[in-house]
Formats: sequence, C-alpha cells, structure tokens
Amino acid sequence: MSSALQRSLESGGVTITAEIMPPRGADPSKAIAMAKKLAGSVHAINVTDGSRAVMKMSSLSVCKLLLDAKLEPVLQVACRDRNRIALQADLLGASALGIKNVLCLTGDPVRVGDQQNAKPVHDFDSIQLLRQLTAFNQGEDPVSNFLPDGETKLFAGAAADPNCNSLSGLRLRLKRKKEAGARFLQTQMVMEEKVLKSFCNEIADPLGLPVLAGVFLLKSAKNARFINRVVPGACIPDSLITRLESAKDPIAEGINIAAEQVQKFLEIAQGVHMMAIKAEQYIPEILEKAGVNLGQQ
Repeated sequence: MSSALQRSLESGGVTITAEIMPPRGADPSKAIAMAKKLAGSVHAINVTDGSRAVMKMSSLSVCKLLLDAKLEPVLQVACRDRNRIALQADLLGASALGIKNVLCLTGDPVRVGDQQNAKPVHDFDSIQLLRQLTAFNQGEDPVSNFLPDGETKLFAGAAADPNCNSLSGLRLRLKRKKEAGARFLQTQMVMEEKVLKSFCNEIADPLGLPVLAGVFLLKSAKNARFINRVVPGACIPDSLITRLESAKDPIAEGINIAAEQVQKFLEIAQGVHMMAIKAEQYIPEILEKAGVNLGQQ
C-alpha cells in the first residue's frame, strides 16, 4: 500500500508536511513527543539527516520510532556522510522497516557545521541517490542484475530552492531530478509569494512535480537576521523583520506571518512544508489560523 503522503499528492489534494530534528544525544523522547503534537495536522513528518552538518541521532532510527508511534515519516537521506554502499544499505533498511517516503539530499557542506575536521564523502549526490532508489524500486541490484527478494516501493522526493539566483540552472537540475525518479518537491523556506509563483509556473508545473512550499516560523527579528546571515539562500524581506521588531509579542507575530504565508502559498502550490526549529508545537496553531483542516478533506 502506498503512503498517505503519496496518496494525498497523487489525488491532487492539499498536502501538509512538517519537519522535526533528531536529538543531539541518545534519548529520542522529546523528539517523538513533539512529533505526536503534529498528529492530525500533517500527512507526514520529515526527520532531518545531519542538517547544517551537525551531529544528531540518525534519521533512520527516529523514523522507525515514528512508525512505532503510528506516525508517517519522511526519511531524509543526505549523501555527505556515507558512501554508496552505506546509502544503498540505508535505503534497503528503510524499506524493510516499512518507511515509504524518502527525501534525497546532497547534504550541507561540512564547513557550516561544528566539526570542521570531519571528512565529507559525497560518493553520490542527490541525483545519483534518486537513480539508486529508482533502481531498487525496479528490483535492480547495483552489481548483479536483480535483488533476490524483489523490488522496493519507496516514494522519492527532492529538495529545491526557489530563491536560487539562476532559474535556468535550477530548471536543469530539477529536470534531472525528475528524470532520476523524484515524484515531489519540498522547498527551502520561501518568504515571498512572487518567488514561489515564479518557481511553480516556470519550473515545477511544467515538469509535473507537485510542490510543498517551505514555510518557516520566524521567532523574532534577531532570529530573522541570523537566518539571513548564516543560511545560504535565505532572503527574509526587511518588511517582515520590521513587523517582528515592532510586535509586542514577536512569536505571536511570527505565527501570524507563517499563517498568512500558508494561505497564500496554498493558492500556488499543492501544499506546504512546515519548519519551526525547536518550536514545532506551534505548527498546528499556524495551520489552524490559516484555515487548514485535514479532517475535512
């Protein structure tokens, strides 16, 4: 049976995903408790994989714990830290555990993390990983013809940055991702309606790839300025920073901004991908303010 995420995207319905971060340690209880607060508000929950090149518990482990909690995960797999043999093993392992959704990523560079002496691997990039996943779905063994126990049934997604300066370069890369097997796109944070509209109209829609537009909860003006400074491609407009700075309650204003973005973005894209680092408990409130109710679908 296909995943709830796949069924929603293929039906053309409004589709919502959210993102949680594994713990920096061996106790997953807080991450799982946070994920449970999202139940009923989203179709699936992404688990990041070494995001920002910082050590966290493995995405695969947390995804299995989400399954045990009756929640649908999206396994993020970054190519930075593993060679092809390890990546192949993780894809097969995900299939065996019942994880159906996989977001294929190249991975943030080591230089942005906190262990800059680590050695990046990059045996595959995201496109090669997508090709490998597709091959497994066709029952192909990378060395000897066919997998002995049959094909996998993994649902592959890819990331995209609508703020990319080169639309032609982005178009070419996403075309290659589609050809490699990507079935949907989750975007980096988008702050302006016109940016998302251009991305969908000029690139994603012609490729036939459904888009989950990235909505990021801004907690304060200081938080927004920090993101603009350290996150590649981030482009939070001064107008939003001013709103946060003049607000009596910045987090409440951030929730209002995110809800407005959800409403606008759902008129352009098929869904949204919610990101609220260390504040995921606000995601249901944002979606409620935006008038999104999955129970009515």
